[in-house]
Amino acid sequence: MDQGFSLVLDAKTALGESPVWSVAEQALYFVDIKQCRIHRFLPESGTLEMMTLPEEIGCIGLAEGGGFIAGLRSGLWLIDADGTPRRKLADNPEDQAISRFNDGGVDTAGRFVAGTVDETREKGIASLYRYDSRGLACVAEGLLTSNGVAFSPDGRRLYHSDTLRYTLYTYDYDPATGAATNRQVFARFGSETDKGRPDGGAVDVEGCYWTALYEGGRVQRYAPDGTLLAEYPVPAKCPTMIAFGGPDMKTLYCTSASIGRPDEELAEYPLSGALFSMRTDVAGLARTLFNPAC
Repeated sequence: MDQGFSLVLDAKTALGESPVWSVAEQALYFVDIKQCRIHRFLPESGTLEMMTLPEEIGCIGLAEGGGFIAGLRSGLWLIDADGTPRRKLADNPEDQAISRFNDGGVDTAGRFVAGTVDETREKGIASLYRYDSRGLACVAEGLLTSNGVAFSPDGRRLYHSDTLRYTLYTYDYDPATGAATNRQVFARFGSETDKGRPDGGAVDVEGCYWTALYEGGRVQRYAPDGTLLAEYPVPAKCPTMIAFGGPDMKTLYCTSASIGRPDEELAEYPLSGALFSMRTDVAGLARTLFNPAC
């Protein structure tokens, strides 16, 4: 196993997720789903700001003109830069008692692609959606936990995982329309000895996909053809998602989770819930800003 991640910020999140780098602000945003918060972290100064929302927030994307598009339990919202919900864009069409929005990201054209989680862990009611000026549309259904949304450098490949089924998929993706077709299995995970499963992901400028392995304690990098290239240990059993950032986009940040973890695991991994980082030789792709007119 290659060099690993080190502590950046002991954020003490219950369920840290959705790190997104702001090139304009040189800041990292990330959420704590269970504590209903958006965090804004400035690596240069070490400053951390927190914004509390009225409900669980699964994912964010930076929006043109400032603020965010966010996936909450109730649906997709525009959120002001200070964390104030401004306007609901679309309802979560599923049973909100057992479903909330989870992982998501902005495609290269500026639309938002985000999925839900089936909190029963067995009904398969979760789906992956896209949102643009035409409204909300389903991309894939019958899921347990939608995760891992990321796009190839040309925007024509969509990566997406169903975490509880231990499977990472690719789709042919049309940035002009948001159509996702030809789903293929990209990688499968999990074994009797390694329960690691694919959570959040990111893509670098070489088109390689990076995935955080929840309950796997590491991050992996895959070539576009599915070849495993490298893996890097994380000082938490449950890393959740990664994002490239820094002035040169060669700092890889990783969020993690502490909620629901056994006492013996937390004793072994006392930094569970912290934010980690690692320097990389290759730069990552900056996320496109959400464009409400897309």
